Amino acid sequence: SNWLEWSKKTPNLEKCGELLTKLKVTLTQLPFLPTSNTSVTKRELLVARDILEIGAQWSIATRDIPSFERYMAQLKCYYLDYQNDLPESAYKYQLLGLNLLCLLAQNRVAEFHTELELLPAKEIQSNVYISHPVSMEQFLMEGSYNKVFLSKGNVPSPSYTFFTDILLDTVRDEIASCVEKAYERISGPDVTRMLFLEAPRQTAAYATKRGWTQASNTYQFSTEVKHTDDVIPTEDLAAQTIGYARELEMIV
Repeated sequence: SNWLEWSKKTPNLEKCGELLTKLKVTLTQLPFLPTSNTSVTKRELLVARDILEIGAQWSIATRDIPSFERYMAQLKCYYLDYQNDLPESAYKYQLLGLNLLCLLAQNRVAEFHTELELLPAKEIQSNVYISHPVSMEQFLMEGSYNKVFLSKGNVPSPSYTFFTDILLDTVRDEIASCVEKAYERISGPDVTRMLFLEAPRQTAAYATKRGWTQASNTYQFSTEVKHTDDVIPTEDLAAQTIGYARELEMIV
């Protein structure tokens, strides 16, 4: 029944969650989990994998990161340990790519690379679900934030949007921190462009969140360390911002 509910165009997420809870309990009672030493049938393994895959996708739909991580921890047994015993799942690389993006969105770069090393080189290069998060990580390390923001319109699956949005928020906050260090005040249009925001109202909302004060068309930063009033050209600041961001990456 969970397959039928999940396969609907607009599945009832609450109902799916209830069914998944029941199915997970059933899974723990059966002797065919990968941790068991008992002999298992291919069909039993496929059923278990299907349930976990629905669970991982349901977690994305309900924006539940801890739940997604729990399902992925179990799924990796099927994808990696049982890969020679089972036909490959159509969702395998989509979910493994989502797992990479999940780690990147939380700035867990070391874990990102550990997970990446488990995947075949061919898939890393040619599989769009894997190459996308790999490109994102490269853009971040280069400080090519414009490419990170442009990537939002080019995700390999709608399910990638959730973690992409978290990643963009993280990047925007890092840029804002750098701007605060480099500047005492900055014009509205400049900060809108530098934070990759689309409209002044978005900038105003973001400024409120960070405690910036607005005077005419300029934002004043409430920093403890006061800077000189020298006006730094925006181009210089952009370069400086990238420099700060790289330093932050190294510190983290």
